[in-house]
Amino acid sequence: MKIYDASNQILGRMSSVIAKELLKGEKVVVVNCEKSVVSGNPKYKSALYLKKIHRGDIKHGPFFPKTPDGIFRRTVRGMLPWHQAKGRNAFKNLKVFIGLPEQFKNKTLEKVELADANKLKSRYITLENLSISIGAKKRW
Repeated sequence: MKIYDASNQILGRMSSVIAKELLKGEKVVVVNCEKSVVSGNPKYKSALYLKKIHRGDIKHGPFFPKTPDGIFRRTVRGMLPWHQAKGRNAFKNLKVFIGLPEQFKNKTLEKVELADANKLKSRYITLENLSISIGAKKRW
């Protein structure tokens, strides 16, 4: 089982690494998902995610999450072959947590080297601020 710390990590790059690990059969746990970042202009990214939420019908979908852990899971799901059995089975091995739960406090946390947000030269928004801007109620 691999435990990743998502604080100050780029969402898309980290999600692609996690998707590959899941397809190999690993169990993956992600902690501090609300501290991961989405690169780009914050106003534009908020508008883009709002479009995803308002797309479709209230009863029939497609449904898009507003919470940081839901957005993180959905991003990883988009990088898996969801319409095949191996993609759905791999997705079941993913656990995403907001904050750092007690059971993972003494464990070693891994970081993705390619996904460090300190190397970004553009503006970015954290997943926590993004989810609040698209209408999530802060319960974490």
